[in-house]
Amino acid sequence: MVVEDLVGEFSVIGSNQNEGKNEYKGTLSITLDSNNRIIANWLIGKEQKQTGYGFFNDNILVINFQYLDDDEYVYKGVVVYRCLNKDILDGFWSEELGDPKFLGYERCFRIQVDAQTNC
Repeated sequence: MVVEDLVGEFSVIGSNQNEGKNEYKGTLSITLDSNNRIIANWLIGKEQKQTGYGFFNDNILVINFQYLDDDEYVYKGVVVYRCLNKDILDGFWSEELGDPKFLGYERCFRIQVDAQTNC
């Protein structure tokens, strides 16, 4: 695989970094900057936006991410995905203020676009 294979939209299923492992769903959009570095944008649920920047090597994708909570506090973390193929990413993540006894988990599935209808 090459980094260009990862560009696109993914549906996300994940669990939070806590004992309860609260589940969530969302989307992940991956694009590249002019240096072929990863630009990531998540939408968790219908309202929580997260952004990240990262790199890809040996089928491993690493992204440093951040987001604002309702109180305008910036949370930061890192997610590591094993790219099973260009359509499935299997990952784990941790935030700086998350429970250090646990990791969060995500699995991302490429959203297929029908070339004929463009949707």
